Amino acid sequence: MKNIYFKILFACIVLSLSSCKVGRFAYYNFANITDHKIFPSRTIEKPEHTFTFQKSAAPFIQDSISVTANGVKKQQTFEDYLSNNKTVAYLVIQNDTIKYENYLNDYEEHSIVNSFSMAKSILSILVGIAIDEGKIKSITEPVTNYLPGLEDKEFTKVTIEHLLNMTSGIEFKESYTNPFGDAATFYYGTNLKKAVHKMKIIREPGTHFKYSSGDSQVLGMVLAAALKDVTISEYLETKIWKPLGMEYDASWSLDRKNGVEKTFCCLNARARDFAKLGRLYLNKGNWEGTQIVSKEWVVNSTKIDSINGKAAQYQHQWWINQKDNSFEAEGILGQHIYVNPEKNVIIVRLGEKVGDTGSWTSVAQGITAKL
Repeated sequence: MKNIYFKILFACIVLSLSSCKVGRFAYYNFANITDHKIFPSRTIEKPEHTFTFQKSAAPFIQDSISVTANGVKKQQTFEDYLSNNKTVAYLVIQNDTIKYENYLNDYEEHSIVNSFSMAKSILSILVGIAIDEGKIKSITEPVTNYLPGLEDKEFTKVTIEHLLNMTSGIEFKESYTNPFGDAATFYYGTNLKKAVHKMKIIREPGTHFKYSSGDSQVLGMVLAAALKDVTISEYLETKIWKPLGMEYDASWSLDRKNGVEKTFCCLNARARDFAKLGRLYLNKGNWEGTQIVSKEWVVNSTKIDSINGKAAQYQHQWWINQKDNSFEAEGILGQHIYVNPEKNVIIVRLGEKVGDTGSWTSVAQGITAKL
């Protein structure tokens, strides 16, 4: 069996890294925050006039952090803790003022980082805007109103709300280590439309939460169908990127040239611009007096709700922290946009791995509690 696997793998690599997901998986080994370099993408342009956070002149005093290695406890400075756990960017913003900003491990302010699943939360904002504009009528609509060609007829029972809250019942194996799995197909494959159309429903929609990038990609397909001749990247640029005064261009990775946005992941941007997405939701969808997305949408995306099979900690593609009433966009390898409305705080952490010393959410909560 192993010999067959390696023959297939070798053949894929030799024939074409661009067309064989297994070969691409083997060659690139694992998803990385620099993956904007290996996939085709659409550019999202910054506006002519940008919004910038103020910077505090006061020093940011953060306690040293206790870590346990090989059964031995020791103290690390906050900077060493960040660096040792492969953090590349860390921002702490309160009352529109940057209190701490640090770039590590050869990264700088202008360095591009793959959002990974933080893109799911951004997709949710776009869906909210599309509903505000009437491009999507309601989250209670069946997805087949927009995607009539889905092979499994059970999709007529799946609503947009089910996709938003990952209660669709769609079969999807969220594994990042299996080259033959669904995640590899979506991340390294070159035909997301085909992959989505072949998906199956294995449980009754609206009865069970299961985290699934598959739900987010189907949701992206629904949005793309609703937008018709406008791409999701163009919609992001027009409705969010330019109105929020982003400081840099961004890009959204595609499955192939001129293809489909990977809406379950892969918005490529910089730390300060990710922070502005947190500020938008901190201010209930309002940006400098303009309502970008409805307040109702933001409130429904960031409140605890566990009815109809939903997970209390997950609403409309955002993670909710009951401990301190904060919410987050999160991605693998420890990408975070943490928002705490009670303290008016936004924290962005970007990194090459989660790290070995605990949750970045807990770190953000600890910092916020002292502000």
